[in-house]
Amino acid sequence: MSTDTGMKRRGARTAPTVVVIEHHTLARTAIVRFLENELTGWNIVDMACTESLEGAQLQDVRLIALDLACKSVGCPSVHEDLTRIAQLFPNAPIALLSNTDDIPMASQALRMGVKGFFTTTLPIEIAIAGLRLVLAGGVFCPHPFGELIEVSREPPKPADEERPITSARMQYLSIADFTPREADVLAQLQSGCSNKVIAGKLNLSGHTVKMHLQHIMRKLQVQNRTEVVARLGHQLSNGHDIAAE
Repeated sequence: MSTDTGMKRRGARTAPTVVVIEHHTLARTAIVRFLENELTGWNIVDMACTESLEGAQLQDVRLIALDLACKSVGCPSVHEDLTRIAQLFPNAPIALLSNTDDIPMASQALRMGVKGFFTTTLPIEIAIAGLRLVLAGGVFCPHPFGELIEVSREPPKPADEERPITSARMQYLSIADFTPREADVLAQLQSGCSNKVIAGKLNLSGHTVKMHLQHIMRKLQVQNRTEVVARLGHQLSNGHDIAAE
């Protein structure tokens, strides 16, 4: 099936999958090649619109990236797309691709439950780190710390509206420091795996896993693995502490 009208699969069906929804063929192809380079062994599925999403339901979808196509987050068609994604893949995080650095739009997207807001002005190393953070269960917003401080000076909002921006601000300060292997460990940690299980899945020694976890905790300025997952906006399903592994 042509990627202009439908969906194209790359990789094995059982591999973890990222779905890219982008109307423009050139942009979609560039994004796919970027992801294939960064996510070796992953399955990349690309399509021109959300109407083709049903074809990806048999995949192990870990992330859905939707291009806003110059639309605002509040646009009815964007709302329809997000609703369709949530219905078909309720457990898959959504990342939005935008051609604008509009801070209120990013804030609105985070309040709607979007886990990543990527713009065309992002440096490639930040985009890579942000991608890995979202795949590890975190939230990514690209705006520099200073700009987010300015947003925080606006009239107070209800507490449930403030949390996403605060979380995104803290994430931004640390995401660029995560190595690819640390991001892999984070993803397993978010799934509730013990150190022993993480070591087996990633083909690492127990000592190496502990070392990566210690680096992650230092970068996030937390004391244990439970706080790591809490910082990323999720609750740990396996309450083991590093010292017990």
